[in-house]
Order: sequence, then C-alpha cells, then structure tokens
Amino acid sequence: MRIIPIPIFEHNYSYLIIDDKANEAAAVDPAEPHKVLQVLARTGAKLTSILTTHHHHRHAFGNIELVCTKPHLAVYGADARIPELNYVCKHNEEFTVGTLKVRSLHTPCHTRGHVCYYVRDGTEMNQDRDKAVFTGDTLLVGGCGKFVDGKAQDVYHVLYNILGRLPKDTRIYCGHEYTLENLEFASSVDPDNPYLLRKLEYVSQHPSAISSTIGEELEYNPFLRVSDPAIQRATNKTDPFDVLEELRNLNDHYYSHK
Repeated sequence: MRIIPIPIFEHNYSYLIIDDKANEAAAVDPAEPHKVLQVLARTGAKLTSILTTHHHHRHAFGNIELVCTKPHLAVYGADARIPELNYVCKHNEEFTVGTLKVRSLHTPCHTRGHVCYYVRDGTEMNQDRDKAVFTGDTLLVGGCGKFVDGKAQDVYHVLYNILGRLPKDTRIYCGHEYTLENLEFASSVDPDNPYLLRKLEYVSQHPSAISSTIGEELEYNPFLRVSDPAIQRATNKTDPFDVLEELRNLNDHYYSHK
C-alpha cells in the first residue's frame, strides 16, 4: 500500500491510495481533481474509485469533474448530498481497492453522513502490517472537527468506540493541516504532557507534519483524553460528554483569538 498526500486549497488534503500489486488506485476527497490527476499520471496506476468522507464542498465537489473525466468510477460515501455518489456504504462494510481491504466506518458528528475509511494491506505475506485510516474532518492530528451535525455524545462514541479502538499502529490521514494550531491548543489545556511537548516541538520545526497514529493520538490529543485529570481540571468538568463539549468550546474560542 502506497499513500500519497496531495495538498489542496489552503489547508486541505486529498490522498491517493495505490495498490502497486494490482496497479489500482483510489482517491480520497479529490476536491481539486486536476491536482489529483497530475499525481495519478506520475504513478501509472488506474483510478477505480473515490472514497468521500463527507459532503462539504472542499471534500466532495471535485467528484463531478473527476467522474466526467473518468467514467465508471465507484464513488463511495454515506450521504445523499455527496455529488456523483453511486455506492452507499454501510457501517463496517468491507470492499477492496485492488488487493487492499477497505472498511467503511460511519462516524457522524461533524456531518451526519461522515465516513472514515480504514484500509489494510491484507495480503498473506503482509499480514495486515500496513494499516491506515482516512478520517476527513472527524479526527485531526491533535484535535477533532467541529460538531456541526452532532453533539458531544456523538463524537464520544465515534472517538472512543470506533476510531479509538483501531490498532494503535494505524496511521492517520486527516482532511486538514491544522496540526500546529491543534497542538498549541492542546498544550493550553494539558501543558505538562511530555508526549505533547515533544510532538509540538517537532511540528514547530516541521509545520506540514500530518503524520500520526492512533496510539500517538491517545497520548496527546485532548479529545481522546477526557478522563485525564489535567483535561478535567482545564475544563472544570468530569462527565466525559461535558468535558468534550467544553473542550470544543475552548478550542473554538482559542482559534478565534489567534
């Protein structure tokens, strides 16, 4: 499995997932299709599908042009508002891109039809060593997306019962490059966290460092640490739903004053 991040707009990401064995590729949220096609041409792979995390313009609108350019693409998602959608995937449903195994995870909160895609190289020799999850605007490196169509209870279920239970070495590929801002906010509510301080120092020197894993996020992402005493003190809450809601409020306020 080969994954190529493609920066689009000011701070979004599309991705190409390439199975070199089958020479097939899937595009994740290809909202600026010409950039995706330029990278695709250099790989020589055949694009067979689009994995759409949610319907927002800067994630899904490029589906229209891409399908016009390359008819017969499978367009996956779980929201009727997604342009060119032709395969509505169910929660925990599995399908393939070449020999890669893809599992769709329904993760409603940022939008009610949000889907994350958990991808594994499932060949016998590889034994699922390569694992990645494409999280759109649900889980960001060091943070999470806004609760546009949901509440704290929804994001708790998504983060703790779905994404947080993936193998800890699963690599995270999110839809936005907000890493430095997220970690700066995290340090304001968890200032003595050594994992967070090391990550913040690294990202300060490498500002486009989207790389992370589920295990790393459990160490420094405040939205995945609601039972930690430091996070509870910062929010003045103990109930996990209340902690998440207050974290979101503090996070939004922090951004608005930067």
